[in-house]
Amino acid sequence: MCRMLLSINPEYVDRIFNGSKRFEFRKTKNRKEVDTIVIYETAPVMKVVGEAQVQCILLDTPNAIWDKTSSHSGISKDFFDSYFKGRDCAVAYKLGEVTKYECPVSLLDLGIRSAPQSFIYLS
Repeated sequence: MCRMLLSINPEYVDRIFNGSKRFEFRKTKNRKEVDTIVIYETAPVMKVVGEAQVQCILLDTPNAIWDKTSSHSGISKDFFDSYFKGRDCAVAYKLGEVTKYECPVSLLDLGIRSAPQSFIYLS
């Protein structure tokens, strides 16, 4: 198992921390098995602000994923549909225990030069 760093919009980071967003959606599943998502909050924060344990990974059609996750998706149906438009497959990472760092960390402190467009694996 490994950790991955994801870039996430501040609006959604807040929802992850307050518990209203319990799934993180992606268009493709990672090749490696991931047990922790490290959260990089995008501009204006631009820091690593916490992490979430991955309870399980759901992989199915977008409609099936929405049916399984909508009550705790933390996003609107319109946003979900727009994100997965034209896709046959959707991925939802079910978030478990979430930890908010007391002191956010810069990417450089982790040896990373720039924020990932999608994700990067961490050792």
